[in-house]
Amino acid sequence: MSKLRNDVKPKRIVIPSRKIVAGRSTEDEKLLSAPTKESSAFTHTDPWRVMRIMSEFVDGFDTLAELGPAITIFGSARTKADQPQYLAAVEVARLLGEAGYAIITGGGPGIMQAGNEGAKAAGVDSIGLNIELPFEQGSNRFVDVPIDFRYFFVRKTMFVKYAQGFVIFPGGFGTMDELFESLTLIQTGKVQNFPVVLYDSSYWGGLLDWIRSTMLAEGKISAQDLDLLLVADSPEEACNSIIRCNQDREWREAQEAGARTVTRKVMGTISDQW
Repeated sequence: MSKLRNDVKPKRIVIPSRKIVAGRSTEDEKLLSAPTKESSAFTHTDPWRVMRIMSEFVDGFDTLAELGPAITIFGSARTKADQPQYLAAVEVARLLGEAGYAIITGGGPGIMQAGNEGAKAAGVDSIGLNIELPFEQGSNRFVDVPIDFRYFFVRKTMFVKYAQGFVIFPGGFGTMDELFESLTLIQTGKVQNFPVVLYDSSYWGGLLDWIRSTMLAEGKISAQDLDLLLVADSPEEACNSIIRCNQDREWREAQEAGARTVTRKVMGTISDQW
């Protein structure tokens, strides 16, 4: 039974607008801004925004439809061109290119630029999926096929849809976002036979230790979920992990099936308790 009294009107909730802190307002920010009484015109603008979102999907699908096998490389935009991680990313992309994969990145600087540079060195398609930000960011000079997006979720779809796997270099929040989203998609069966390679165990070791000692120890994930993560410390190892997953599909599918089986069993038990 509801605890609300019919004779008492609830107080009106005033939702403060989310204002951009600095720089120009992006389309993502406009979309995610909570509507206020003063901005009631959103009922007219949001339906039209759907058309713009749809057009971005169409542009992405149309441009990448005939791309062929590809790998997406993620990592920090702050990595400098003379740093070991940058040089390693160039080599990983070059080796993957020579193995027949096109390279997809976010199109920006740092590790993204390194991935595109390696693709150019290998003579394969070098894709840059650029995103509109409050501060200016154009595609790096090694991108052959640039696609500009206003909405993060459209761009994220392209990263996954047209890739046969991810190689993830050290990075910050954006890199973590892509990492855990990919694991969730695999764990829930949304994508199949999709290798996720973490490059540089010295960087990722702390996170992996925490996942084992906290998430696994408290039962928030299963031991099989850890099999979804592959770790590499050399360009050759990273490239070979990707190739093995795509050539020996049963090996990777067995790892993914283990994680999904446990997830399905756990979620079934939780559903029975509802």
